[in-house]
Amino acid sequence: MIEARSSSVDDTRAVAAALAPLVRPGDVVLLAGELGAGKTAFVQGLGAALGVTERITSPTFTIAQEYVGHLHLHHLDVYRLDHLEETLDIGLPEIIDEGAVVVIEWGDVVVPVLPRNFLEVRLTFGAGDDDRHLALSPIGTRWMARSRALADALAPWATSAGGGSRC
Repeated sequence: MIEARSSSVDDTRAVAAALAPLVRPGDVVLLAGELGAGKTAFVQGLGAALGVTERITSPTFTIAQEYVGHLHLHHLDVYRLDHLEETLDIGLPEIIDEGAVVVIEWGDVVVPVLPRNFLEVRLTFGAGDDDRHLALSPIGTRWMARSRALADALAPWATSAGGGSRC
């Protein structure tokens, strides 16, 4: 696990932007955390760093948004899905197979139907109103191969206890 700390929405966006050079076509990034923890801000930072110029908003009611930048980006919010079978209705397997970068808010809900290669980003509230703790867990060989690069990219936001360490 790689740990980082954010002290503002802009910081959360910057953390995500630092990951952009490491993201590859076909990657899945799963975002988990309570309401208001910064999941959409994370996608905004990643999208901007990938060259997306349009405004990125939460797809809570549309469930899926598609953006074009240097890489194709799919942004999903599966909060409103009641059953795992609904992932088929929204075309999740096809979206993942398309070769775009796929970022899924509330993604911990759909882990059972995801390929075993994804980056989990768990955002939790910190001590201050705008403080956030980010715990990044590479799952599968595709992301584990980038663990060192992930830790290096997040070094400016490394927690003092973990120093950007992998636990």
